[in-house]
Amino acid sequence: MATGFKRLFQLYKERLGIIAVVSVILLLIILPFFFPFIVEKEKVDASQFAKEIAQLQLDTSSKKSSVNKIDDGYFNDYTPSTNKPDIKPEVFFFDPNTASVEDWIRLGIMPHTAETIQKYIAKGGRFSKPEDIKKIYGLSVKDAGRLIPYISIKEAKKEYPRYEQKEYTDKKSYSRDYAKQKTDINLADTSELIALPGIGSKLAKRIIVFREKLGGFYSVDQISETYFLPDSTFQKIKPYLVADSKAIKKININSASVDEMKLHPYIKYNVANAIFQYRQQHGNYNSVEEIKKIMTVTDDFYSKAFPYLTVE
Repeated sequence: MATGFKRLFQLYKERLGIIAVVSVILLLIILPFFFPFIVEKEKVDASQFAKEIAQLQLDTSSKKSSVNKIDDGYFNDYTPSTNKPDIKPEVFFFDPNTASVEDWIRLGIMPHTAETIQKYIAKGGRFSKPEDIKKIYGLSVKDAGRLIPYISIKEAKKEYPRYEQKEYTDKKSYSRDYAKQKTDINLADTSELIALPGIGSKLAKRIIVFREKLGGFYSVDQISETYFLPDSTFQKIKPYLVADSKAIKKININSASVDEMKLHPYIKYNVANAIFQYRQQHGNYNSVEEIKKIMTVTDDFYSKAFPYLTVE
């Protein structure tokens, strides 16, 4: 009897303990919901903070912008401002290389940006195509998109220092005299190439660099592959050009490494590697035509690269 009573008392204590633990847990869960009613919110005075923000904006807008030259020939002269004047933009065709500060302002461009553009032009800068105005730091994408359709850039006239004015005042006689002096594109230097109609110093250098990478030209048509050479310019100079292919540098496919072959503009790594691996497996080539057996050697590749390959 005494044992049974003790057992019941023990169970009663355990239940009380469980109820106490559950009550504490429920209290902890519910208590946060009553915090807003118990704890009084601290009032924050934001007026001082607003004054400091206003002062900071005033100091920022008072700073003067400076012109910084950038490597690609464009410039940085823009400080964002919230005090943009009320300018009603006009639309008219213009050349950004000759437009005045007043013209830019009429187009809706901020005065300090217009003045910076003029400084850039005065130092020899030039816009070669309408999209170049996107590189102006301070000109929004929206303004650039609005102005580009109205840009008309006049091409600068090229001078041909090799000829005096009296020698080519008559276009017909000039063309006849010049046609007699064919330029060998495998021997010509930059000065001879610049003398060709439509060729400046940059294009002349590119032609020579391309010629050195190829190992020489076997056809006049290869000139058209020169980087950034317009087809219209190529058609102008084509009648005055010849290509003596005797001095072309050739690659010996029986001894050249993959690295040596892939340096050629016409030979990609996968083709160079295939030519090398085939030689390793089957021995030296008896003729250049044997590379046609390689799957990666297409007819187009073979016709272009054949003049530069040899087995001797």
